[in-house]
Amino acid sequence: MTFTQLEIFVLVAEYQSFTLAARQLNITQSAVSHALKSLEKHWNVRLMTREQNQIELTHIGRQLLQHAKELLNTAQIMQQEVSASLGIQQGTLRIGSFGASASIHLLPELLKAYRQRYPHIEIYVEEGTDHEVAQWIQQRQVDVGFAVLPRPHLDTFPLLQDIFIALIPASYPIARHAQLNIQELAHYPFILTKAGSQTHVEQLLRRHGVQPKIQYQMSQLLTILNMVNLQEGVAIVADMSMTPELLQLHPNVVKRPLTPNTQRQIGLAVKDTQSASPAARAFIQLAQEMFYFDA
Repeated sequence: MTFTQLEIFVLVAEYQSFTLAARQLNITQSAVSHALKSLEKHWNVRLMTREQNQIELTHIGRQLLQHAKELLNTAQIMQQEVSASLGIQQGTLRIGSFGASASIHLLPELLKAYRQRYPHIEIYVEEGTDHEVAQWIQQRQVDVGFAVLPRPHLDTFPLLQDIFIALIPASYPIARHAQLNIQELAHYPFILTKAGSQTHVEQLLRRHGVQPKIQYQMSQLLTILNMVNLQEGVAIVADMSMTPELLQLHPNVVKRPLTPNTQRQIGLAVKDTQSASPAARAFIQLAQEMFYFDA
């Protein structure tokens, strides 16, 4: 068994494709197939099945996949520790990010500063929902990720507070209110976000007994803004995602804070602080230097 075989196994499982795994590693598809057969022969098990171009992990394949990821992650951490001891800041960093709040408000400025401090670290960013990012961290698909806190099963590092706001067409009577009771949203067509904060918006509505008249469900913030701008309904989004520049492009949209308080805490998370790579620990430290706010 070699680390190369394990890496091929993990990539084929993640991409569900021999071709994409081969392309990622810049090797032939036959080399991928040979590596997997050698691994199966070494363990004397069947790792995956292929039927009609569909790849599916066997039960033992799913079990071993998690261990393979753990081993590869440990090998990467060991290499980074060696490099750090020699004064060489190199390696890779896989970051999970969700929604406009993290991907637009936090990540670009943080990545710029991180690259300036650690120019030889290769950075990969995966974007998904808050729930997906938490799963990626748990499965070690990413080294560190942004998260809405708390996350009891992960090691977390708070950064800042955010609130939810209502986006309202300027022509609606409630747009004249300085702040908006969340109960009032039940009387208007509602545009539900399908992006990173969807789960939290739904929980917020349920907590206050609001049954929205859902008109649309949309995953892109710009699309939501355009629909509100066209007076098609109201929406709830995270305040950090709503920059002044975006609002200027949509003159018929106003944003209003919600009552009761709709605060949430955003931070970074890793599966286990002790096993986090030096690159991930440096990323967390820099984020805390730049954004940490003690509420």
